[in-house]
Amino acid sequence: MTHAKWTGMMPVDDTALAVTDTGGPGIPVVYCNGQFATQGYWRRVIADLGTGWRHITYDMRARGKSKRSADYSFETAIRDVDAVLAARGVPRALVVGWSYGAFVAAHWASRNPDRCVGAVLVDGAQPYDWMTEEMALGMRKLFKRLNLFMPLLRPTGLTPRMSAVQMAEINIELGWLARVSELGPVMDNVTVPTRYVLASGSSFGSKGDGQERIRTGVDAVVASNPNIKISAKVPSNHGSILKRDFRAVAAAVREVAALDRGGNPR
Repeated sequence: MTHAKWTGMMPVDDTALAVTDTGGPGIPVVYCNGQFATQGYWRRVIADLGTGWRHITYDMRARGKSKRSADYSFETAIRDVDAVLAARGVPRALVVGWSYGAFVAAHWASRNPDRCVGAVLVDGAQPYDWMTEEMALGMRKLFKRLNLFMPLLRPTGLTPRMSAVQMAEINIELGWLARVSELGPVMDNVTVPTRYVLASGSSFGSKGDGQERIRTGVDAVVASNPNIKISAKVPSNHGSILKRDFRAVAAAVREVAALDRGGNPR
């Protein structure tokens, strides 16, 4: 069945999300963005995969062209995946997420095995205890300082339309959710084909080999769950992976789709 292309604003809760659905007869792929990223970050991956897939992208609350909300919690990010798929009439999808979006994709895949073709997790969703109370305090101070410059950047679309407090708190929340005790059981519960694409080196805000240490959390995940494997570890760092190693991400999508046992069209 061929679905029509659609772009527009989709109402959900107290906000509206900017959504793009390329339509077509292929496997639906829904893309979950990085913390403050927009749907445009996926354009190279989508171009590499081509028109044989149905690509569904959207801006999360207060990012890109989406509207503000009173709730930016992680749980709303997961519920918004459901809302987007329901609005587009998609019963089953392959979910792809980068950074923050990888956590969203992992949780969604874990909770919805009957609706999930599989998952691709791009340099995120790595169980590791990196958040501390001291680091949380530092984040709050950092975003308070950055808030002086945020209004200047918002017209460019490079920053979300959130307060410094809101931006700090969603980052802190993710840090606690990344703990082995929190994320480990989520990954153990994944029953659909799932592939990691890992970056290398550091990223903005990380120090020394901290990012590489976090990535070691994937080793235990792969060892304990046969549904999850590492598809590739690429030269790009965290921030540039969708730009420079988009082919590896697209290859992981193809790899997962080839393992689909749910009868989706190819």
